[in-house]
Amino acid sequence: MSDDERPLLHTIETPPDAIARGGHEVLRAFVVDGAVSVALRRSFDDPFTWGVLLVDIARHAARIYAMEGALAEEDAYREILAGLQAEIERPTDPGSTGPLN
Repeated sequence: MSDDERPLLHTIETPPDAIARGGHEVLRAFVVDGAVSVALRRSFDDPFTWGVLLVDIARHAARIYAMEGALAEEDAYREILAGLQAEIERPTDPGSTGPLN
C-alpha cells in the first residue's frame, strides 16, 4: 500500500510540558473500525500506579466533555466511572496483548 492509499490517521499533539521538559510516552490508544487499539509500555514498578493513571485520564476526559458543553464535568465523570465499573464486571472484549504492545 502506497502512502497515497493509506487511510488517514488522526493523532493528537504531544502535551506542551512534555515537549518542554521531556518524558516518555506510556499509552497510545486509537479507535479502529469501532474497536480500541492500544500500544503501551509497562512504565511503572507498581501496577497500582496504572489505576491512578486511568482515573487521571477519566478526569481529563470529563473536563473535555464539560469544556465542549456536552455535559457537566461531574456528570461526565460519573458516566465514565459507570462505564469502567460495567466493563470490570462484564468485559465486552478481554482482547490480547503482544510484545509490541
